[in-house]
Amino acid sequence: MERMTTLDAGFYLVDHRNVPMHLGSVAIFEGPAPRLAELAGVYAARLGRMPRYRQVVRTVPLQLRRPAWADDPDFDIYDHIRRVRVPRPGGDAQLRDLAGRVFAEPLDMHKPLWEAWMLDGLADGRWAVLSKVHHCAVDGIGGSDLMTLVFGPEANHAGQPAPPADGVAEVIARPVRELAAVAGGVLTQLPGVPDLAAYSQGLARGAQRLAAASVSSLNGPAGRSRRWAWTSTSLDDLRQIRSVLGGTVNDVLLTAVTGSLRGVILDRELADDQVVRTLVPVSIRTATESGAVTNRLSAVLVNLPVCEPDPLRRLELIRAQTEDLKRTHQAAGPQLISGMLSAMAPPLLALGLRAAFRLPQPLVQTVTTNVPGPAAALSALGRPLAAIYPYAPIGGNLRISIAMYSYVGTVYFGITADCDASAGPEELTSGLDHELAILKRLAGLHRDAVLPTVASAAG
Repeated sequence: MERMTTLDAGFYLVDHRNVPMHLGSVAIFEGPAPRLAELAGVYAARLGRMPRYRQVVRTVPLQLRRPAWADDPDFDIYDHIRRVRVPRPGGDAQLRDLAGRVFAEPLDMHKPLWEAWMLDGLADGRWAVLSKVHHCAVDGIGGSDLMTLVFGPEANHAGQPAPPADGVAEVIARPVRELAAVAGGVLTQLPGVPDLAAYSQGLARGAQRLAAASVSSLNGPAGRSRRWAWTSTSLDDLRQIRSVLGGTVNDVLLTAVTGSLRGVILDRELADDQVVRTLVPVSIRTATESGAVTNRLSAVLVNLPVCEPDPLRRLELIRAQTEDLKRTHQAAGPQLISGMLSAMAPPLLALGLRAAFRLPQPLVQTVTTNVPGPAAALSALGRPLAAIYPYAPIGGNLRISIAMYSYVGTVYFGITADCDASAGPEELTSGLDHELAILKRLAGLHRDAVLPTVASAAG
């Protein structure tokens, strides 16, 4: 068996009925829908390269050790591949409503933690695959790698032989080695920070960032139902905005998110100098870790200046923050914390994570994640993949998540919201379209275009 890392175990342990911790996407394909057996065959042919897709999670009583992965002796691919028809007329609205209901349902924790739903009946001769995989198995980039593996070019997918079973001596010795390795790893991470003085400064800046007053109306417990909406924009347009207005593509995206959030909370709760604090995951994968089936993540906090009415000034404020985050290596902080948590007794770790994730917290209002996807086109059974919209979970007193995924020159947004959230995903996607149009106009793009009207539907 392969023991989970602390971060992987954390995502597994905080999962509960109201907060299923799976990532997902809806991939829309052109052409006639295949038979279910044909799609199952695509996945089956690649299982040798997807170990998590045929493994189950094993735990011990009282969580005396971290959960572990083990091969499922009863694995049946048809427990994971399903087919459902999108209600008529099969438009985007019907597809999003169906996807929101499917994403809200937790995975069966007694089986390998993934599902692929084949959705047919779409208008214009299209069909889709809704994918779900638990966050304890992959992060966003890992999920993107799996998407490329499943729908990318054919390759040699020979399976690997199973490792030999552990003997009694190994079972006793392994926890001691793990603890020693964790302790050594935590100590060696500190010298790895390029500039310790800058890192110390970053901790102080992070504390100041947390001191800013945030918009509390976006926080609240999550129920069982989800609303999910999407939109998209041109990656070339984002690059041109960046080249004219400054910052990075991610800065431009965060600026658009800020304006969208400002639009939905402006008439509800917005005092001077309030911010929406968002958690931004940061990949720490190296080039040699591409395709790793585990979470290789850190994170930073960014204060979105929703009180600022000028979009150019919003971009300037976000750019200053992200440059400071990079300069002071603030993404290293969560790595060190995770390393220290690895040395904690597993029962205490489980208890602490569950309590921290379920108790109210007013510091962070949302998660904003941006995952680079494949630049080359994908396909399934000869049908080209035309669009892919991401899904990110919510929880921990957060009712909104904003996921972004780039694919073949387009950035796709997927916004998840609890049904009782004060800001609905349809409002936010309309707001994103509006804010991106403003930024394009300011950068000299599409000057003759009519700005989209922001939707007024409540969440």
